[in-house]
Amino acid sequence: MLEADRQEPPMEVIITNSHQASGHLVADLVCEALASRACPALGLATGSSPLPAYAELIRRHEQEGLSFANAAAFLLDEYLGLPGGHPQLYRSFIQEQFTNRVDLDEGNLFSPDPTASDIPTTCAQYEQQIQEVVGIDLLILGIGSDGHIAFNEPSSSLASRTRIKTLTQATRQDNARFFSDDLDAVPKHVITMGIGTILDARHLVMIVTGKAKANCLAQAVEGPITAMVPASALQLHPRVTVIADEAAASKLKLSDYYKQVYAGKPRLARHR
Repeated sequence: MLEADRQEPPMEVIITNSHQASGHLVADLVCEALASRACPALGLATGSSPLPAYAELIRRHEQEGLSFANAAAFLLDEYLGLPGGHPQLYRSFIQEQFTNRVDLDEGNLFSPDPTASDIPTTCAQYEQQIQEVVGIDLLILGIGSDGHIAFNEPSSSLASRTRIKTLTQATRQDNARFFSDDLDAVPKHVITMGIGTILDARHLVMIVTGKAKANCLAQAVEGPITAMVPASALQLHPRVTVIADEAAASKLKLSDYYKQVYAGKPRLARHR
């Protein structure tokens, strides 16, 4: 086997021609993570970007026997202030869209508890739960229009751990569509994995779609590493895969190069 077949570049940027194609690539990487050890751990993002990947994983579970029975899964974040069972809680979302439709054990789905009386202790316990499964093998990310990852808003420490975070007005406005466009209904606070927590995962996969994300993706991938663009911290990680559609990649200066690299990648190393 070629040396290139065994190693991954520090940051691989793959530009696809559709959201569906992106979903298939992410599903391939999840399957790789599931096969990496006996009890693998996944980090799961919510929102619209990962939905095609979750749909493809559900299909592989139903039609090809892909199993999550030995896996654990961790959510990136959770709203504070919503009642238990609220449809916009991220735990409710991920159960409806993904985990309840595969064979993941409900007891192995972990999320920050927004109803706890002592939130700082809950955050510390969440970090401990991640350590108890020997870390996250693959963590799926999206990116906010201001460059945030999970809910680490601009100015977040690049070494931050799971904690309470106040949402910016821009993020709340972006998320108002999930609350019938009622900005007042969008929580102002969340529990989120910190950037340091995210960087501890063995493989980071960031899915980016749409022209509205073009500027923030370019800043994250090709700009300086700065707390003002939290996603730029991914440049520090030893294994990152960025999967973007053409619209999201439209502001990347090296887009042609990224395509050239991926097209020339040895077959055994390429994400199919």
